[in-house]
Amino acid sequence: MKSKISNIILHLVGNKSLEEGMHFSSQLLSLDEDLKELLSTFFLNSFTSDEYYEFFHESELDLNEVYTYVSRIFDNPDALYEQSVNLAKHLYEQSTHPKIKGGEFYTVYFKDCILDGDTVDAVGLFKSENKDTFLKVLHENNSFNLESEKGINIKKLDKGCLIFNKEKENGYVVAVVDNTNKGIEAQYWVDDFLHVRQRKDEYANTQNFMAFAKDFVTKELPTEFEVSKADQIDLLNKSLKFFKEKDTFDIEEFANEVIEQPEVIEKFHQYKREYEEESQIAIDDQFTISESARKKQQRSYKRVIRLDQKIQIIIDGNRENVEQGEDEKGKFYKVYYRQEM
Repeated sequence: MKSKISNIILHLVGNKSLEEGMHFSSQLLSLDEDLKELLSTFFLNSFTSDEYYEFFHESELDLNEVYTYVSRIFDNPDALYEQSVNLAKHLYEQSTHPKIKGGEFYTVYFKDCILDGDTVDAVGLFKSENKDTFLKVLHENNSFNLESEKGINIKKLDKGCLIFNKEKENGYVVAVVDNTNKGIEAQYWVDDFLHVRQRKDEYANTQNFMAFAKDFVTKELPTEFEVSKADQIDLLNKSLKFFKEKDTFDIEEFANEVIEQPEVIEKFHQYKREYEEESQIAIDDQFTISESARKKQQRSYKRVIRLDQKIQIIIDGNRENVEQGEDEKGKFYKVYYRQEM
């Protein structure tokens, strides 16, 4: 992702429950072009996914604090400092879990970002929570010495978001990164501070339907029908094949080509309604398939039969070459093949 840093401000935001407080810078950072380029790499290189979010609020969008403060920056870029203070205060109010680490909080104005072929400005919000130890080699009086220093590793962005000045009425287009917290405390950045939700686009539709289809095959189907593990894997393979070969998705086409059996198709549609209601995620019946979402979700499709201990059968296709049975020695799988590879 290429863009130019126009202005940047840095504040320190601590943990509120530990009463660490905040420390505000008195002015914008003054950086040369080399340092701006280095920081651009640090801030932007972690944004590799095509998954995007949008700001929302249960009552009214303007009540979302980050949405409102960032909107004021887009309306008047000279307000970057004032609004960065508001953003830092809001972040501090959400930093109440005892495991949340304090750190540097950056508010950055980017020019000339490319998003879906459009050139737009963006506001970046970034937080550094972890410090690495670096060794510094000193050359003095014809000898060498070492010192250790704590600092920020510019290859490891802890937390960040990019808000693109596009689709303001829908809560902007927002990219999010959180490479640190994985527990309950992780919610504070995405849910509490930013308060964003996944955008309804081709990436979300592809990701959500493939997750639903996997759940139906691996969890729901065995409770309703007599189906072997090999048959489940066969359905997963057919699902992946469908998404790999098609450019657009149609649920009836998917049901007829992948599921095939009328009674299973009926249960499939019923489970989709239950899944959407329980997860509060609406999945369209027709959409353009996102290649990047397909590749990401494919990794979660486990197509392995595990038998007893340390015996695994991986089935990527050719279900007809695998037979399951039982004899006097016990249960077995019989595999037919043409040649060893």
